[in-house]
Order: sequence, then C-alpha cells, then structure tokens
Amino acid sequence: MNHRLRAILTPALLVLPLLMLFGAGARAAGQIAGDEHAARRAALADRLGDGIILAIGSAAPPQDYISFHQNSLFRYLTGFTEPDAALILEVRDGQIRETLFVNPRDPGRETWEGLRMGPDASLAVTGIPGRHVGALESVLDSLLAVVPAPSEVRVVGPYQPGAPVLNDVTQRILRLLEGHPAVSIRPVNSQVNALREIKSPAELEMIRHSVALTVAAHAAVARELAPDRGEFEIQAVVEQTFRRYGAERTAFASIVGSGPNSTILHYNTNQRMMEDGDVVVVDIGANAQGYSADVTRTYPVNGRFTPEQRSLYQLVRDAQAAAEAMAGPGARMAEMNSAASLVLAEGLAAVGLIESPDATYETETGARVPQVRLFYMHGLGHGIGLDVHDPAPDPLAPGSVISIEPGLYVRPNLLEEVIPNTEANRAMIEAIRPAFERFRGIGIRIEDDYIITATGAEWISPAPREVEEIEAALATPRGGSDRNLPWIERMRGMP
Repeated sequence: MNHRLRAILTPALLVLPLLMLFGAGARAAGQIAGDEHAARRAALADRLGDGIILAIGSAAPPQDYISFHQNSLFRYLTGFTEPDAALILEVRDGQIRETLFVNPRDPGRETWEGLRMGPDASLAVTGIPGRHVGALESVLDSLLAVVPAPSEVRVVGPYQPGAPVLNDVTQRILRLLEGHPAVSIRPVNSQVNALREIKSPAELEMIRHSVALTVAAHAAVARELAPDRGEFEIQAVVEQTFRRYGAERTAFASIVGSGPNSTILHYNTNQRMMEDGDVVVVDIGANAQGYSADVTRTYPVNGRFTPEQRSLYQLVRDAQAAAEAMAGPGARMAEMNSAASLVLAEGLAAVGLIESPDATYETETGARVPQVRLFYMHGLGHGIGLDVHDPAPDPLAPGSVISIEPGLYVRPNLLEEVIPNTEANRAMIEAIRPAFERFRGIGIRIEDDYIITATGAEWISPAPREVEEIEAALATPRGGSDRNLPWIERMRGMP
C-alpha cells in the first residue's frame, strides 16, 4: 500500500462495539457547537460584505407523517433542524445583527408534530435571537426601506432564478420584493459551498461516525448474504443497522443491485431475488447528525467469485489503488480519474472487452469516445459531508473529504441497444463479442471514503475489499430460514 495512505486498522467486524458509544439520542464527541455555526456565519458575512443575507430553511412536508430533514446550507449556518425557518444577517460596517425566524410554540400542533423550540428559546439553543416566522416580511421590509436602500438581498437556500418556487418562505419574499423593484435577489449558495469544502475537526468526527455505521452495515450484509434472498432483505439489514446505532436516515437511497441490476449505476428498486452465481453491488451510506457516508462493496452472492467476476473485481480494485496513490493535498480529481481510467483501459484490453487501451467508438453524432467509457461511464468520486455529494476543493486540501469509486459495468444490452449501429462500430462489436459474452451482466463497484491530510489521504472506511478478504467475510454460514413464505415464492423470477 502506498505510504501516503494511512488506514484505520480496526477490523470491520470489531466496529460495532465502538458504535455503542454513539447510541441513539447520545451527543457524540465532536458534535457541532453553536460557536462553530456562529463562525461560519461570520465567515460568510466577511466574504459578502455589508448588506442583507437571507438564509431559507426547508419547508414542512405537506403532511406531518412524512419525514423532514433540513437542507444542508441552512443546517450548516445554523444547526437548526425544524421546518419553515429563516435567518436574516444584517451586515453593516463589519458588524452582524442576526435574527432566526422560527415557528412559535403551539401545544396543539406539537401533539401531532413534536415539540418546537419557539422564538423565546432560540438564543439559548442556537445562539441567535429568535422571532416569530410570521414577522419575517415586516422585518425584511423595514430593512429594505432604510436610506440608502440595499440594492440586493443575498439568498442562501432553495431559490434559483427562473426555477419553480415551492418553498412558502421564498414565495412570500418574492411577493415582498415586488414592492421594492430597485432591490434584486442574488443567490449566494456558491459562497456557502466554498466554506463547506474544508471540514472542521468536529465535522470530521461526525463523518467518521457515519462511515463507521456504514462499515458496520457492510459487516451485517456479509453475515446475511446468500442465494435465494431478496435484494430488499439486504436493504432491510443495512437500514436496520443504521437506525439501530443512531443514524438519522440514509444518506441516499440504498443500492442493492444483483445480477443484471449490478450494471445499473443508481438502481434502487431492490426487488429482485438474488441467484447463485450473481454478484451484488451494495452502495450504501448512513447519515448521522447530519453528516453522510458513501461506501460500496461488490459481493459474490454464493461466497466465491467466478473467474470472470474475480478478474473484473481485481481490475477495479487496481484502478482504485492507482487513484489512492495520488490522493493528497494538491491532487486533482481529474488527474486521479485519468490514472484509474488508464488501469481500467489496459485491463479491459487485456481481457478483450475493448480493442486496445486507446481505442474509440463512434457516437450518434459521429464523435469518437474512448471505448473504456462503454464500461466505466461515471466519475471517480466526489466530496462527502452534510450531503453525500458535498463541496470539495480542486485541488484537494487538508480537511477535505472525498470518495474514490471506480467501477466496471458490462450491461447485458450493450451490443444490441447501447452502442450506435454504425459501420465502424459493427466491426468493434464483432471484435469484442466473445469477451462480452463471457462477462455479460457483471457489474463491479468499489467505493471508499478518505480524509485528506497534510501528508496524504486517510482511508476511513475499512470494510473488507480485497478478493480474499471479501470471500473470507462470506465464508461463514449465511442466510435466513423463512424461505417458504408464499410471497417469497412470487418474487422468484422477477427482474
């Protein structure tokens, strides 16, 4: 392993006792403190200068029995997780006046929806003076009426010029601004996202927590995976593990794609019954205390890779290792992706799935595209934080968090339906057809999470990933006993 890549050595199966320290409802070490949120707001004000900043929280769902979670921009600035909130920062001569607008206490509604903080508790809970959200328009109207009047309102949150407006707070503000035609709206989400690129020590602790939950879920998958089980059963194992140890929710829709579904990048129907001889791509992430993880493993359902599966798996792992070797401060994701793509191209050429490492095919427009993109069509990775695809600097810098996730996908319909039927492509198709038939329907993805340090990259998702480690993790007896349920019988043979 590259000396710049420092791994956490705790075996995945030993992670669970550590997670008990983070039981549901507990305050984990490193929880984001109010003064850190205040520093974020101050940094934003410093970037934007004097004026009015309006941050808009997420709207309550249409029914109170639908799950709610705060948008990441608002949570980043305030830590506040109730719906229908807004924040105004009035910045003048470098001084910041803050007001958090929240729903009032209402015992009747709280019977159905849960306790509210209310304006009176805002200062003590968030460090920001509170007001009734109904006062938002009048307060903003008075700020816009001063002389000289502000020329713009800087907006953070769910607003994009020209896009449909679904948030009630945004609709109210737009109606208010109609009375101030000289005042424009300037979206400044990008300014907040620039602050989010480098994670604080407390944020890194939260990300580690979510990644540990996700590694634990992979360990649970390894104990349960077996032929004749449903993808949905594995999804249930994953998400039960997340909630058991205090995750708020999944960071994204859990992907459990077996057999041909392993070649669908964002497959999340999770309804197929897994078969002996399949591989299954398990792409999952917990979100704990607002912070996300994203860890993918590909498993042979029966516990042993076939020669073809093993060959593609090792190729993807080698590509990931090539990118890992470059990861560190100053590295660019595009260059890391080029290194991984070269490994994949050389390997695909060696097994006959492409004609040569630099071979191309013809698109419908006549453009020439590397043949490797027929099997590896996504990016190498992304930032991780409050969102599973979080802002990250380019080049990378200490304190940034990324994933590295190469993959290969031999889609069953590639030759017949995906590749344009041109004369040049027909020759290519005939050249690669023998290898394609050997590897048809195999999808492989390996994804890990890394903290960029001053000297390299720290691997923080140590679930088994080498071929021998995967097969060893699956070597114990697995699978459940409730296989005679009538509805299970009806699932067999479904796509």
